[in-house]
Amino acid sequence: MSLHTNPNDPVSPSNSAVLKDRPATKQRRAEKPASEGPKVIDGRPPANSPETWKLGLDWPVVVWIGVVHLFAIAAPFFFTWQALATCVVLILATGSLGVCMGYHRLLTHGSFKTYKPIRWLLALLGGLSGEGSAIMWVSNHRKHHKYSDHDGDPHSPRDGAWWSHMLWFMPNWGQKISDDIAKRYAGDLLKDPMMRFLHKMFLPSHFILGVGLFLMGYFGAFGLTGGWWDGMSMLLWGTGVRMVYVMHVTWFVNSVTHMWGYRNYDTTDDSTNLWWVGLLAFGEGWHNNHHAYQRVASQGHKWWEIDVTYWVIWMMEKTGLAWDVIRLKDVKHTKPA
Repeated sequence: MSLHTNPNDPVSPSNSAVLKDRPATKQRRAEKPASEGPKVIDGRPPANSPETWKLGLDWPVVVWIGVVHLFAIAAPFFFTWQALATCVVLILATGSLGVCMGYHRLLTHGSFKTYKPIRWLLALLGGLSGEGSAIMWVSNHRKHHKYSDHDGDPHSPRDGAWWSHMLWFMPNWGQKISDDIAKRYAGDLLKDPMMRFLHKMFLPSHFILGVGLFLMGYFGAFGLTGGWWDGMSMLLWGTGVRMVYVMHVTWFVNSVTHMWGYRNYDTTDDSTNLWWVGLLAFGEGWHNNHHAYQRVASQGHKWWEIDVTYWVIWMMEKTGLAWDVIRLKDVKHTKPA
């Protein structure tokens, strides 16, 4: 059963409008009886099942994640303050602006509108997070909202904590299934030639950035002395450490904010608000608020639920770079408990 059944929902094959806002008032799903087997949804075998793992691993993805983590492990041996500062700047650019504001609130849910060049820039920054192209990220996230903590959810902790955190994207689903999911859940993005171009440029863009960072260090940018050691410092901190941080705080939203925390709203899934994920993930950790009102730009619904990504949207609105920002007052809602 989907969380929303509105025919204008983006998860409908015939429409790519944004998700409808409506707090679900039904109780969360009870544990499935052992006699009731999980279902095949969108051509994918049941999550984290023997049938899934019989498909084998998606080795390009596994190698990609492995290399990124090896870079992060090696980075402390090539420490410079300039590389650390570069890492922090790129974390904010690719994590908060790219993933949280661009991929999530703008492209998936339509929480605000902006100019096409800014939309494309945010999609590019989101791709540099290392979490896949906008087309793939948005299609999986919209599917998550349709089936949240039910059969069909790509990454529910009910199928295993580690599955929801980082194993769910490692099976080899096959190109046809991936393409079909993209067409069904992200048809609006597929119509945009620039989004298709950024999809094709996902890996090349990382190589371009990596080479650029290495050359900045090698030729002594930002006061570095130059040489291969400084080049490796910029490369390892600007790619490995930065991507590992952004990846895992994003994955925490998929895993722990469906396991631990408190709830302001009674939704049909297990979503929760978890303060430390809220802080580490640029405001994304107030996940129960988000599942109750998916289009609302601000995910912090109480005064102390800090949402730095929304602050940037607010500043963009004040400077004319964003408009039609969706707020709680714009939708019918119940007051947080």
